[in-house]
Amino acid sequence: MKKHFAACVLAGLSAIPVFAADTYTMDPEYTVPVFEVEHLGFSTQRGRFDKTEGKVMLDIPAKKGIVEFTVFTNSLDMGSRAWTIHVSSPGLFNVEEYPTITFKSDKLLFDGNKVVGAEGQFTLLGVTKPIKIVVNRFSCGNNPINKKAMCAGDISATIKRSDFGMVKYIPTVSDEIKINVPVEAYKD
Repeated sequence: MKKHFAACVLAGLSAIPVFAADTYTMDPEYTVPVFEVEHLGFSTQRGRFDKTEGKVMLDIPAKKGIVEFTVFTNSLDMGSRAWTIHVSSPGLFNVEEYPTITFKSDKLLFDGNKVVGAEGQFTLLGVTKPIKIVVNRFSCGNNPINKKAMCAGDISATIKRSDFGMVKYIPTVSDEIKINVPVEAYKD
């Protein structure tokens, strides 16, 4: 009986995907998402989210990894109080009902030993859709100031807000939103 139980446990463990990944925690002070949208056909408006959290598991030799990233929508800042309140309202980011925006990767994309992108699930306003992000300037090393091991890069993506049910003011305010996120993550 004990041998049968042990065999079942080992068989079950072998079904779990395992890789020798390093784990990194995103530094919220230096991981600040910025978005931009064309406004009234005259200008490009930009906003940012000041509160984020995330983890990265990375196994560069195996070309595998996982990214989980959360943006807290009540940290939205449009540069003026009135504009921030307006964009936080129902019909737009609706921060009361939807306190987070999330990205969870399904797959990291590599060029040699550099992460150049990720495919995953993006959730905005409670709607989850697949998205592909681009990673530029990916590198790992020691921070020259605090000497801690880190990986960093610049993330970008473009989404259609209507895909997530954010249709207020289209086409006066563009359907297309460009997202840019500098990411710095320290090894745990």
